[in-house]
Amino acid sequence: MKVILQKDVLNLGDAGDIKEVADGYARNFLLPRRLAVRANDGNTKVIVHQKRLADLKRDKRTKVMKDLGASIDGKVYEIKVKVGENDRLFGSVTAGDIALAIKKTGVEIDKRKLDLGEPLKALGEYKMKVRLAEGVTPNIQVKVIGEG
Repeated sequence: MKVILQKDVLNLGDAGDIKEVADGYARNFLLPRRLAVRANDGNTKVIVHQKRLADLKRDKRTKVMKDLGASIDGKVYEIKVKVGENDRLFGSVTAGDIALAIKKTGVEIDKRKLDLGEPLKALGEYKMKVRLAEGVTPNIQVKVIGEG
């Protein structure tokens, strides 16, 4: 029986794939769990159309993210923090702080896109990647400067 997968199925395929499976597997497992639907002309046309729309949307998003990545790639962002004795920071510099520093330059980036690893707890310069989209990872540099 030909089925169109609605969700990713382990060892079978990804959502949107058209697969030939055993009748019993389709009737007893895939169809009752709404993991797949029977492949007929109407369903096949709908799935092909949805895939085409998803591809166009992904391509458009990637293009926008490439432009955004080009505007921040290689730039240096300074963050001023309060320091105590021996230049120790009060707290740490987080991804939110870095996103705010980038926003002040006119570019808005979600803090979850910054590949920080762990919060910055010392003065200095740090290089990091920004994961904007698949294949679009510009590098930025963050300078943590003490004040006071």
